[in-house]
This record gives sequence, structure tokens and C-alpha cells, in this order.
Amino acid sequence: MRGQNRIVVKGTIMPTALLTLGRLPKALAVARALRTQGYRVIVAEPFAWHLSRVSRDVAKTVQLPAPNDDAGAYQQALLALITQEKVDLVVPISEEAHYVLAIRSRLPPHVTLFGPDVELYRTLADKAAFIDSALQKTLTAPRSAPADSPLAATICETSDYITKPINGCSGIDVAFHRAGDVLTTKSPKLLVQQTIEGEVVSSLSMIKAGEIQASTVYQGSVFAGTVAICFERLTGDIADKVSQWIQTFVKDMNYSGFIAFDFIVDASGTPQAIECNPRLTSGIHFFTAESLGAALSTSKNTPLTPHINTIWQWRYSTLTEAYAALFSGDFKEFGRRIGLCWKVSDVVWSWRDPLPFLLMTPLSWPILKPALLEGISLGEACQRDIAPLWSETSTEAVTSVDNEA
Repeated sequence: MRGQNRIVVKGTIMPTALLTLGRLPKALAVARALRTQGYRVIVAEPFAWHLSRVSRDVAKTVQLPAPNDDAGAYQQALLALITQEKVDLVVPISEEAHYVLAIRSRLPPHVTLFGPDVELYRTLADKAAFIDSALQKTLTAPRSAPADSPLAATICETSDYITKPINGCSGIDVAFHRAGDVLTTKSPKLLVQQTIEGEVVSSLSMIKAGEIQASTVYQGSVFAGTVAICFERLTGDIADKVSQWIQTFVKDMNYSGFIAFDFIVDASGTPQAIECNPRLTSGIHFFTAESLGAALSTSKNTPLTPHINTIWQWRYSTLTEAYAALFSGDFKEFGRRIGLCWKVSDVVWSWRDPLPFLLMTPLSWPILKPALLEGISLGEACQRDIAPLWSETSTEAVTSVDNEA
């Protein structure tokens, strides 16, 4: 029955969902969630081998061209797959959303694409435009500006600052500087942002037509670079303040889809928003599969149920960082990380669906190979074929396809 266009169970036709990436644990979480609601789940992936390929909850995987190799070919292949497989629901997973959301006007009328308008997505993903939007709503955020602007020069002179690509992802090319350090690159594609001292806090919300279905606020316990690989849900005053910030920001926006924010909580306890990711993030693991699947299955307002687990990890990555601490001589940190490694539940492991966890290393070879042979970060190896940061033509490709109705 795997791979057929329609599956009939006890006289009922199973709806079909298409996930536009399968290599990340959050994709597997969505696949498992949709299966609880009876969906036949298909994964479209540029990688031939990926984490979701061996999941019992994925009926079929299809390899597509990488969007950063040929955006037009990728989008055409995606449209053909949606028609061929009679897809009912499309869920973007990661940075490929930049290309996926652009095909909305060319989808069959019955297909739901769960995500925002592509222009709104592009504005929020632009780190400079996002900060401008937040400040216009009188929300808290650090001074930020493109590197070629007068404000950027002022920030560099008067405060410690951070530089990062305006369309960056996964903490790639983020650099920290002291006040007075000379800004060596004055590119409009580089953001200069005032450093805020404090703790990093993240959030994920699911929104339908401007109505927040649920939000979760969480904090990293172990990091690989700037990416949290062990993370814990927060409650209390900080979580309440972050939730209020989100409520104010999305008001009157008519946003639909997942949206995530990163904050620095300053010394006064005020959350300062540093960037927005208008897509799915690891915060998805803090909701139960059943409630997530139900919420994705309908356009109606549907609350999500918090998962009983309040802390999750990518165990292989946590173990790697534990040994990194050991080899650097930080035995106390090694002990803390190795303790979390053995105590905290893994986002991929499931007794009823064990193969993705057990085969994670060989399934991740398309990511591990360039990281090992080319000396690039795992984040870059994972994202460089799909994220706009590595595509000079992504904007043109999105615009041209979206205008063909």
C-alpha cells in the first residue's frame, strides 16, 4: 500500500500530507503527528537519504532537485508531485519554505498550504525588516541596522555588537565584536545588532488567520555553537512576558503558520527580540503528537496540548558536545552534559518507530560527509542546498513563479 496515490481504510479515503523536508527531527515530529489523524504522509527531499525516510509513519519519500541548484525546477517538481499524489495538505519544514510558499497561487483549489503569504514570510525572515516591524509596534528589541547604514556605524562606536547575515540561519556567520571595533564589511546584506547581555530564550507559536492556537517558550541547556540541542520549556514570569510580546506583534497581521522568535532577556527581565523565524522550529516537540496533528488537520481554531516532557534533546549532538567539554578539560561541564545526555528524552527516539534513531548516523551521511570532508559546520551542511543565504537568485525565482497564476 506504500506509495499509492490514495489509500482506502475501511471504506474511508486517507487524506495525503506532503512535508517539504525530511532531514530534521521536527519533520519527523510532524509526520508522526499527522499519522495520528489518519494522514498518508509523503516527504519531498533533495537528499536521497534522510532521517524520515525509514519512519513507519512516512508512506513515501521523493527526491526533488535542490532549490538552491535550480529554484524553478524544484518548484515545478513540487507542483507535479502535489498533483500526482493528490496531496491535500502541504507543510513546509525549514528554510525551503522560502521557495514552497511561493507556489501557493498555482496550487489546486483543494490544497492547503500551511504557512504565511510569501511576502510576509520574506519580511519577517529579513532580520533588519523584522526589527523595524517590532519597533514600529513599540516592542522591545536591540538597535539593529544594515551594515552600510549610519545607524550601524553608531552602534559599532557606542556598544558591543553582533554581526550576522540579514537572511542567515542556524547561527552561521554570527560574529561578536567590542565597541569601537572597526566594521570591516559594509554590506547591505549584513546586520549590525547591539549586544544585549542576558539569557537566550526562544518561542514557537502556531497561528491560524491571526489567532494564536498555542505558544511555547523554552531555553537551551546545551548548545552546538548558537543552536540549542538540549532545551527546556519555561513557565512563569519570563514566559508570560514573551507570550505577551508575541500576542502584540502578531495582532492584526492575519498570519497563518508556525512562527518562532529568539529573545535576549536583559538584566531587568525584559525580553528583547533579536530575530524571527517564520517557520517550524524545535519548539514543536513541546506539543503532543495527537493535538498537533488535529490542529494541522483543520482550519478551525484548535488548542494544542503541552507534552508531559518539559525538556528534550538531540542525544547524539548532546553527547558530542559532552565529549567536546571533556577534551577541552572542562570536567564539570562534561559531567553536566553527560548527565543530561542520559536523563533527557530524545526528540527522535520512539519505541513504535525506532529506525530513525537507530539509523540516524548513516541516514545523516549527506550532512556528515561535507562537514567532515569540507570542514564546514553541520548547520551549513544541513542548510546550504535549501536556505536563501546560499542562493543569489532565490528572490527572483520566488517572484517569477509566484506571479504565474
